Amino acid sequence: MDLLGSIMQAMDKPPSLSEKERVLLKKKKEEIEKKQKEDQERLKRFKDRVEAKLVSHFSDSNNIMLKFDAMDQIHRSIVHEAAESQELLSYAFGIDGIDRYIRVYRRENAPCEDEIAARRRGEPWNEEIRQRLIKTREQHKIEALESEQRKRPKKMIPNSNYKDKYAHIIGQEAALEAARKTETNKSYGFVPSENKKDVRSIEQTMADIRAKRRKLNEEEKNAN
Repeated sequence: MDLLGSIMQAMDKPPSLSEKERVLLKKKKEEIEKKQKEDQERLKRFKDRVEAKLVSHFSDSNNIMLKFDAMDQIHRSIVHEAAESQELLSYAFGIDGIDRYIRVYRRENAPCEDEIAARRRGEPWNEEIRQRLIKTREQHKIEALESEQRKRPKKMIPNSNYKDKYAHIIGQEAALEAARKTETNKSYGFVPSENKKDVRSIEQTMADIRAKRRKLNEEEKNAN
């Protein structure tokens, strides 16, 4: 016999169960299985009631929301699942283990972020609160805009007309004329571009140069 076999023989065998103990163990197992089956059936009945309640409530187009009583996490998960299967929106509010409950809404009448935030804080919510919150935000927006405008630099406006300041010196008409937008004086310092072009031919230009030279030479001879 090998070493392992000798060790196994030396070990004490677990005590065998008596007939009474086997009966009690079997009975306990059957009770657990029975309870599990009852729980499953109870949850199924609850789901059927929730689905029927949702169908009945939202078949009326005037009903846009349905509130359920506080319940544990397992039952809340069933409500969420039933609402999703009927294309509804569901939100849980309250403290888990104390007063956590579910509200179910139509998708086209989903709650706004303000309502969700208020209910999660445990605060009441209704149409009057919603309108008051809208007015408060509009007022804050106006105040912020006014505050921003006050911070902007103001446009400086002179106390007197600068044209009137010099009217007593150069006359009212001259002051008005000086204040006008200046334009190019066509009669002074302005030469049309057409006058700047030399339209003579090369032959004519050379002839004019030679004529000037002859004239200069004649003037020099006469001067001598």
